[in-house]
Amino acid sequence: MKTKPLILVVNDDGITAPGLRALIEIMNEIGEVVVVAPDSPQSAMGHAITINSTLHCQKINLTNGPQLEYSCSGTPADCVKLAVNELLDRKPDLCVSGINHGSNSSINVIYSGTMSAAMEAGIEGVPAIGFSLLDFSWNADFNPLKRFIHKITIKALKNGIPKGVVLNVNFPKLKEENIKGVKICRQAKASWVEEFDKRTNPMGKEYYWLTGTFVNKDKEEDTDEWALSHGYVSVVPTQFDLTAHHSIKHLNKWNL
Repeated sequence: MKTKPLILVVNDDGITAPGLRALIEIMNEIGEVVVVAPDSPQSAMGHAITINSTLHCQKINLTNGPQLEYSCSGTPADCVKLAVNELLDRKPDLCVSGINHGSNSSINVIYSGTMSAAMEAGIEGVPAIGFSLLDFSWNADFNPLKRFIHKITIKALKNGIPKGVVLNVNFPKLKEENIKGVKICRQAKASWVEEFDKRTNPMGKEYYWLTGTFVNKDKEEDTDEWALSHGYVSVVPTQFDLTAHHSIKHLNKWNL
């Protein structure tokens, strides 16, 4: 009897997030599912890990289904570390992270807890994919994504993901019939222009809210931002090796 693939499901929006529940439902159609997710929202946490306080992890059962679920007090990266090194009896065949409520395209991948969880899985030697929808609403409609997520997951399990590579998949906020297809892309060269909204609380103490404007100066048609704005699902192969290999030759000329 062939063993079903073991799929680790994680996220950064928290164990109760509708995007996570939708992803669990899809993965239950494909393999044996274990969920390890933060007990509270951890958006924009990046690759932070817990080292100065204790971690708590408890088995829970939020919805009907065959999946095994754990709620963790730590970050998205903590969830993956705990799963792979402590909770699971074998290494997962795949880790899927999401479905994130909001974009993780372009420079957003740097700040993303969703993608950091997937990256941590990649570091642990587990093939990994992060899924995100360009809709920050808690009541976002994830149904148009399900067919695409199912197909991408099956393809990843069948064909494998290159070693050291993690897939960053983003979906436009469209009805299923309006999604034109899937494009393999590069990360657009874009950034946030930050602003701080300075306010004063009733006690007279100043505080700040971070705000900003997303600026995309990359006008090429091979980027994730172009694909998403033109009705396509974007798939960007990312890596956790941050070495700027192209600059090594230049730096060697410094004769350090």
